[in-house]
Amino acid sequence: MKDIKQYIEENKQRFLDELFELIRIPSISSEEKHKPDMIKAAEYWKKLLLEAGVDKAEIMTTTGNPVVYGEKIISPSLPPVLVYGHYDVMPVDPLDLWKSNPFEPVIRDEKIYARGADDDKGQSFIHAKAFEYMIRTNNLPCNVKFMFEGEEEIGSPALVKWSADQKELLKADIILVSDTGMIAQDIPSITCGLRGLEYLEVEVTGPCRDLHSGLFGGAVANPINILAKMIASMQDENGHITIKGFYDDVEELSAFEREELNKAPFSLSEYKKALDIDEVCGEAGYTTTERTGIRPTFDVCGIWGGYTGEGAKTVIPSKAYAKISMRLVPHQQHEKIAELFATHFESIAPPCVKVKVTHLHGGEAYVSPTSSPAYQAAAQALETTFGKRPVPFRSGGSIPIIATFEKVLGIKSILMGFGLESDAIHSPNENFPLYNLFKGIETIPYFYRNFAKLLKD
Repeated sequence: MKDIKQYIEENKQRFLDELFELIRIPSISSEEKHKPDMIKAAEYWKKLLLEAGVDKAEIMTTTGNPVVYGEKIISPSLPPVLVYGHYDVMPVDPLDLWKSNPFEPVIRDEKIYARGADDDKGQSFIHAKAFEYMIRTNNLPCNVKFMFEGEEEIGSPALVKWSADQKELLKADIILVSDTGMIAQDIPSITCGLRGLEYLEVEVTGPCRDLHSGLFGGAVANPINILAKMIASMQDENGHITIKGFYDDVEELSAFEREELNKAPFSLSEYKKALDIDEVCGEAGYTTTERTGIRPTFDVCGIWGGYTGEGAKTVIPSKAYAKISMRLVPHQQHEKIAELFATHFESIAPPCVKVKVTHLHGGEAYVSPTSSPAYQAAAQALETTFGKRPVPFRSGGSIPIIATFEKVLGIKSILMGFGLESDAIHSPNENFPLYNLFKGIETIPYFYRNFAKLLKD
């Protein structure tokens, strides 16, 4: 692999030009108006894979957005690695907080600023260029398959059935994923756990129409007031979620496991400084590392109703809404949590309003063993390029399809991400350091070499 750094240096500008073309496609899966952009992004990925050197690449239809599949089969006797990523991105609102056009990537302070720069166009792109290098230098030691979907940001609803239908096509020894992060730029790490997710929307209805707040105020229920009280009651003063049965299936880690988890490098003062907060908060009795890695959570992601335009409009709104995210831990089933939430939400609603709960998407938590050949191959690769043995840690984020892959395909995943907490994924001014982009391209070939060698030995 001695020429990998030289290859990256010689092709840096071309890599950036190609990545920027991908980023410029506003492939927002949650917005219907961007359906044509989903097709455009899929077509661009097909082009990238063919140019990188796959034997074949195709855009495959699903019940939702298409999946881009590509493969390079050197020999049936060699182990296949399945690379997973997604080409859809989150919405860009609030647009006025972006310092530059979210779909016109720019480089500032050695970072690429744009929606999708990290999540997951930049990180998926790492794999295309690492693969390209191995093909052009005849260094590929195993078979490689690529699967890029367009619905990860909305829960991958079409991928479950598609994966089951394509089980034979997707056969692999491991699924390699770069859609996670590192503890810090100088602290390489491997994600060995992801939280699950239940995401839903609630609607509270009071009167049949918006009412004059002077003529009706004090006599008719205000849905926003009611919703705010209902939401506030769903966590107690210790940050404990009050939904009956919510904690029944929560995995409780031993004192030793918690101690090991907290050995991961973490500075509370730097954490607070980076977020411009005076103090952290959360479930009592747990550290910040534990709260974001091994404990379930309840968060309101959006709340609205009534008049929110410029100036004043004195109304009691007819309806109020909220979008709610609950991050889950191993053994919690998101369908069960959805039912528990709906039962609880309806039980605490006063008779002066009607309520409706709509499930949007969800998935289970995932834990990857650190003793597997894939983990060892990833650890050795990161140690080679970063000069340090990586730290295993559990991420607070969710990739719902990862647990589903294990159930449907029977394949474990290795989560080898190169993002940073400061990349602001899902937020305005998302970014990805050039260092991480190129270091990722440098590292992935070592994973293939190590993995093939470990399986052979």
